Amino acid sequence: MKNAAASKSTDAAPTQGAALLLAPTKWRPWEYALWLLIAATPFVFAQHGALINEIAILALFALSLDLILGYAGIVSLGHAAYFGVGAYGAALFAKHVMPDPLVGLAVGTALGAVLGLLTSPMIVRGTDLTRLMVTMGIALVLYELANQFGEFTGGADGLQGVVMGPLLGRFEFDLAGRVASFYSLAVLFVAFVLMRRIVHSPLGVSMQALRDNRLRLQALGMSVNARLAAVYTVGSALAGSAGALLSQTTGFASLDVLDFHRSADVMTTLIIGGAGWLWGGLIGAVAFKVLHDLISSVTTQYWTFWIGLFLVLLMLVGRERLFRPWTWVRRGAG
Repeated sequence: MKNAAASKSTDAAPTQGAALLLAPTKWRPWEYALWLLIAATPFVFAQHGALINEIAILALFALSLDLILGYAGIVSLGHAAYFGVGAYGAALFAKHVMPDPLVGLAVGTALGAVLGLLTSPMIVRGTDLTRLMVTMGIALVLYELANQFGEFTGGADGLQGVVMGPLLGRFEFDLAGRVASFYSLAVLFVAFVLMRRIVHSPLGVSMQALRDNRLRLQALGMSVNARLAAVYTVGSALAGSAGALLSQTTGFASLDVLDFHRSADVMTTLIIGGAGWLWGGLIGAVAFKVLHDLISSVTTQYWTFWIGLFLVLLMLVGRERLFRPWTWVRRGAG
């Protein structure tokens, strides 16, 4: 009897562990509601298709950074390198090979993944400060290469004349950005679902444990660098897809996609929304773009000052307290 009870308890343990691991993958009702609202935005705000497209691309870019920073703990100030490679790759492919958007998106994603795989050995072995310098250096090198090889990239003038074919052979990209907004939101949704699968998979759980205590995982005999390289490659691929979307929906690719401010903007977006949370990149992208547009309508020259001031308040007060003013005054102080 005791042996039977013991065998039942040992059989139940893995089942309980699997249930705990898979529980967070279930979609909550509010997530369904939010995605329905997101899908409705191109219909409700049809006149703001270009803005919705920009928000979706920034959200996808922030998701890619969140995977490597929020879940794997790899800090980066040069994430624009993978964004830019995807943008230039998709633009050049459309201009010289095939204008099909989906094939070009696959090319941009693949180029981001290849660059991430090639650069990951230099990044996963270093400390946080080393990673900051290496990632920034990679982006600066690519920026200068794009500037020097102007006959291919257009140099400082940018790569112009990128004309995309109709999406799925039926939907032509319009100046209002409505088709572009649907396209980018669809890609964002697919990337979000993929991120959920990765984050709640054994690889994703091990990444979060690695972020919290690297030495413990090394003591358990896990291949730390290989796991970091795999996650970094996936994050780079998502960044490449975001860059491809930008060049496809705007018909233009310039040195701006590799500039440092691109990396700073996505870092700011993730700080606003919150790292280590799948919805953080999406919420941060909406907040950043809306703040940018509102402030720029008042002062086009000093909008970065007000964004910076907002970040200072966010860091001093805290994200939860900033959006709950009733907690600013401590009760019972007297």
